[in-house]
Amino acid sequence: MANHISALKRVRQTDRRTAFNRLAKTRLRHQIRSMRRALAAKEHPELQSVMQTTFSAIDKAAQKGYIKRGTAARYKSRIHTQVKTALGQTQA
Repeated sequence: MANHISALKRVRQTDRRTAFNRLAKTRLRHQIRSMRRALAAKEHPELQSVMQTTFSAIDKAAQKGYIKRGTAARYKSRIHTQVKTALGQTQA
């Protein structure tokens, strides 16, 4: 356990930051999960709007550093491919 005042402060800051990061990453996972549910249910009218909110959440997570840029790009690419397949569009 930390004994110095500055070390105690760092522990408090780390706990606060860890809790926030965990919450943010959980929100991202829930949004991706809702996108997968919409794809599985084949809710075509909602797919575009859910995809936009999911992409926004992924971009924000990458910008804030919760996930890496490459991971965000991979998530978006795979989701977009699945949406195109669900809507019956062919890949170019």
